[in-house]
Amino acid sequence: MTADHSPAAPGAPFSLVAVVVTHNRLEKLRDTLARLLEADAEVLQAVVVVDNVSTDGTGAWLAGQDDPRLVVLESAENLGGAGGFEWGMREAVTRFDPDWMVVMDDDARPDPGALAAFAALDKRDCEAVAAAVYFPGGAICEMNRPSRNPFWHRREFLRTVVGGRGGFHIAPADYRGQGRPVDVSSFVGLFVSRRAVELVGYPDGRLFVYGEDGLYTLGLSKAGGRIHFSPEVRFEHDCSTFQGRPGQFRPLWKVYYYHRNLLFLYRMAAGWMFWPVMLLILPKWLLKLRHHPGERGVFLRLLGWAVRDGLSGRVDRRHAEVLAAAG
Repeated sequence: MTADHSPAAPGAPFSLVAVVVTHNRLEKLRDTLARLLEADAEVLQAVVVVDNVSTDGTGAWLAGQDDPRLVVLESAENLGGAGGFEWGMREAVTRFDPDWMVVMDDDARPDPGALAAFAALDKRDCEAVAAAVYFPGGAICEMNRPSRNPFWHRREFLRTVVGGRGGFHIAPADYRGQGRPVDVSSFVGLFVSRRAVELVGYPDGRLFVYGEDGLYTLGLSKAGGRIHFSPEVRFEHDCSTFQGRPGQFRPLWKVYYYHRNLLFLYRMAAGWMFWPVMLLILPKWLLKLRHHPGERGVFLRLLGWAVRDGLSGRVDRRHAEVLAAAG
């Protein structure tokens, strides 16, 4: 007899498991696990941590923790964020059979009371819930701002044509409202139901890093899954987005994954309009050369691979090859 994962009314019992992917950020992981494990066991049944071969003492520290809700998965190789989330979510379902999972990086964590706020939501009309994500100082975290697909919604499309990125991302006023439906969200504070898994499965671990969250949530929306942005569920993202000069990719190998996976996302989002969009974005990508003096040849090689593999749908290029190309 299979478990009943029907959506729950507000306050109805349900099971929730957190999935955290970590790599060499022990200081931040400590804070994240402390915040998660302070939640009542009736609200959060387990925390699955995927350790992507950390070399900073993370493994030893995790081995010394004694909370029975903590499950540690140690990878033999770096799976990237995408591979970590796929493995972690699969194991969470296999081991705990939860109604919901909540996913996050090691430098992101729920605000006190956020999981209780999620428990109080009426989740009967959605397959996923996106939290409101802020920097530690209280500003909205732009990289985690949910969005609507402008190619599916006429108003957002016109706003995007006029105003760019701001046309399809939810507005700051939405963070003070009652919430709204969205099409795309990040893997920071994303609550994924078992119904969502039934619709679209798990994230594609072959993507390695960048865009796996956008592709997963957009794919869920395309399959008929409903994602609700709930501003009362607040998360903190203690991230450092840029290193070195603004606009530079550090480490340089990220050039490949960022652009390849973005092409996959654009193709899914734009449909038949993908090729006209390509004519607009490729020149902008080439302009990024100005941020990489002294390494433009390497940048172009990685970008060329990204465009070729993105257009052909290739996801099997080995990470070691990308690292070697980046020098």
